[in-house]
Amino acid sequence: MIPWLQIDTARVPGADIELRLMRRGAEFSMMLGQNELMNSRLSGSEEVLATLACKTIEAVKRPHLLIGGLGMGFTLRAALAVLGSDARITVAELVPAVIAWAQGPMADIFGDSLADPRASIRAADVVDVIQSHRSAFDAILLDVDNGPEGLIRKANDALYDLKGLKTIRRALRPGGVLAVWSSGPHPLFSKRLRDAGFAVNEVAVRATARRSGARHLIWLATR
Repeated sequence: MIPWLQIDTARVPGADIELRLMRRGAEFSMMLGQNELMNSRLSGSEEVLATLACKTIEAVKRPHLLIGGLGMGFTLRAALAVLGSDARITVAELVPAVIAWAQGPMADIFGDSLADPRASIRAADVVDVIQSHRSAFDAILLDVDNGPEGLIRKANDALYDLKGLKTIRRALRPGGVLAVWSSGPHPLFSKRLRDAGFAVNEVAVRATARRSGARHLIWLATR
């Protein structure tokens, strides 16, 4: 069996924890401690996150999407594949090294998505981007943790508590959608979404495009 090799490490801003990029042959993995955040072989549910959100706003002309977390680019590439030429996508990535990995060792995975004129990649905290915009986005897609809790750093809880969800709702345009990826269900988060004024739909999806593997959950919360 081909062993895993550590390609690089990066500190997560605002957290005393290290993100590791691992490689085994053509397969990549991002690890946070002992937790695997993502794997290049398992992209199905992240792609569904984008396609479901884009379908929800398909009637919008010149849509503007905000994606929290670049990761391995699954969500970005799926959104680019279904959106028209007049769409705009802003990706906020907290860890600058992740952007460098996308341009370097994982360049083959990303293809030409980073050069797409519809996409703007920002080394920024998605929390700050959301808080500094009002009625700016037609969709906000969050895949920055393994669910609606601050796994990577405690400050990410500001995305998922009631105050944070109300801030997200203000950052959306009327009819806009918040899409959140999770490795599993979280009934209290569903309630918080409703308390924040969203209409909520929960969608169970599989980890791979072949509809196999672990079951994940996507919330589609419409303003």
